[in-house]
Amino acid sequence: MGISIRAYARHRGVSDTAVHKAIRTGRITPEADGTIDPDRADRDWTRNSEPPKAGTGSRTVKVRVAEDPAPNLATGLPAGGTTLVQARTVNEVVKAQTNKVRLARLKGELVDRHQAIAHVFKLARTERDAWLNWPARISAQMAARLGVEAHTLHVAWMPPCASTSPSSGNSRFGSIDGRVRL
Repeated sequence: MGISIRAYARHRGVSDTAVHKAIRTGRITPEADGTIDPDRADRDWTRNSEPPKAGTGSRTVKVRVAEDPAPNLATGLPAGGTTLVQARTVNEVVKAQTNKVRLARLKGELVDRHQAIAHVFKLARTERDAWLNWPARISAQMAARLGVEAHTLHVAWMPPCASTSPSSGNSRFGSIDGRVRL
């Protein structure tokens, strides 16, 4: 009476899948009751198996590679190409950043770019209109205090206000065509 396939796999130091494969390919033969005689199976395994191919049983030799003196600044990776580990690392970083953005969107911490641009444009237009309408609102009161004609004062104030308004391009608020640029 022999031992089970799993027990023989532990005895041999392989997986039970390897033992099943050895039985299927005829390298070892189980007993009639399905158990395995360890001594006979060890002999059959050695006799019916090919010797390991060159290179599979040898240890890897560690070779020291000099660092690339000019790393690729765009990606932060060496200019000579990427290794699988570096590619996986970059992939994981991108996944983490994507998940961070998704979480921020779900939490409501992100602002829609188009809405933000439209809002800033509306605010700039409101400020420009207020700046351009200021002489019309204030010229009558100033003319009364100064004792001059209101229309004359209004006409005198218009060029300086128009040249420094946000739509004139002479200020930090806009450009020559009156559009807000971000």
